[in-house]
Amino acid sequence: MSEQTQEQGMSQPRRVVVVGAGMAGVQTAVALREQGFTGTVTLIGAEPHQPYDRPPLSKAVLLGKAEGSAFDVDFESLGLELRLGCEALAVRPDAHVLDTSEGPVPYDVLVVATGAEPIRLPGAEGVPGVHLLRTLDDAERLRPVLAEQHDIVVVGAGWIGAEFATAAREAGCAVTVVEAADRPLAEALPAEVTAPMTTWYADSGAELRTHARVARVEPGAVMLDDGSRLPAGAVVVGIGARPATAWLAGSGIALGERGEVLADDHLRTSVPDVYAVGDCASFPSRRYGERLLVHHWDNALQGPRTVAADMIGLTPAAYDPVPYFWSEQFGRFVQYAGHHTSADATVWRGEPSGPAWTVCWLRGDRLVALLAVGRPRDLAQGRRLIEAGTPMDPELLADPARPLKAATA
Repeated sequence: MSEQTQEQGMSQPRRVVVVGAGMAGVQTAVALREQGFTGTVTLIGAEPHQPYDRPPLSKAVLLGKAEGSAFDVDFESLGLELRLGCEALAVRPDAHVLDTSEGPVPYDVLVVATGAEPIRLPGAEGVPGVHLLRTLDDAERLRPVLAEQHDIVVVGAGWIGAEFATAAREAGCAVTVVEAADRPLAEALPAEVTAPMTTWYADSGAELRTHARVARVEPGAVMLDDGSRLPAGAVVVGIGARPATAWLAGSGIALGERGEVLADDHLRTSVPDVYAVGDCASFPSRRYGERLLVHHWDNALQGPRTVAADMIGLTPAAYDPVPYFWSEQFGRFVQYAGHHTSADATVWRGEPSGPAWTVCWLRGDRLVALLAVGRPRDLAQGRRLIEAGTPMDPELLADPARPLKAATA
C-alpha cells in the first residue's frame, strides 16, 4: 500500500449517513463503494418504498405500463444499510448527530440529498381530487384517474405539467392546462423558443390557457380569476419545486435565497463533515460564472461521484458539469444542455414549426447551451463542444444539414 493510500485510508470517515434515497442519495452510497470506501454507509429515506427512479413516474408508471421504477442496486451485497420510512428532522453538527423520526443517528460524515418538494397551490390542500406528481404514491393515486378518463385540469405549463398532459391525452382524458404566464415554460426558456411549443398542446388535443390564474379549486371544478369555471374530475398541480431543506433550520448549514444548500465546488456545505448533492444544493460554476441550482436527473447522477471522491481523499476536480436534461412531451423528445442566460447570440438549426429543430446559444464564439427537439445527435455533439469550449462558426452552425461538430470556427 502506498504512503498516499495509507494516508487516505487513515483519514476516511467510519460512518457515512446519506439523507435521501432518491437518485442523488443512492448514487452517493454506490459511488462510495465503487471508490473503495469500507466504512458503514446508512441510507435514510422518508418513503417506505425501495429506492426508485423518478422520471418513469410521469410516463410508464402513470400509464400502468410499469408497476414501479426501483433502482437496480443490490444494497445488501454492497453492504449499504437502508432505513426506509424514516424522516430526517434536524442536524446537530457539533454533536455529529442526525435527528430522525426513528431516533438519533450518529455520523462521521453526513450527505444531504433530500431533493426538492413540489410547490403546493394555495387553498387547494385538502380539496378532493387535487393531486401532485412527485412520488410513487402520487403516481399510483393518479393511475386510476387516467384509466377512468376524467376531465383533467393541469395547473402549470412547465416540464412536469407538459409531461403529465401528454400522458393524460394518451390515456384518452380531456385535458386543460392553465398557466399564469403568457406562455409555457416561461421561467425556463426565452419566449422565442417556447413560442413553437405552444402549438404542441392543440396538436395533441389539449387546451392551453395562458394568462390564467387560479382563484380557487372546488370539488369538481377550477375557478379562474376571470370568472371562468373549468370542470375538473381531477386537478394536477405542477407549478414548480423547491429544495426540501426546511428540516435544516437552525443547523448552521448555509442556505441560499431559493432555500437550497449553498455547496462549494466539491459539494461541501458551510458546516464541517456535511455535503449536499442533487436538487437540494447549488454549486458555483466557473464555466458559467454563477451559482447553479439544477433540478434535473443528470445532476443527481454526476454529483455523487465528486462527493464520494472528496470524502475519501481522492481530490476530485471541481464540480462544474454541463447541465443536461430531457423531456418527452406531445410526441417529441426535447433535450437541453448547458445554461443559456449568459448568451449574447442565438442560432437556429431547422424550422421551429417542423418536427425537428435545434436552438443554440452562443457567448462570443463559444457554444454555452442548446435545446434540441428530435435531434439527439445535435445534443450529443453540442454537449461535448460546450465542455471543450470549442470556437464555433455561426454561419456553419445555422445549417441543419451540417453536423454540429463540423460547424467549428
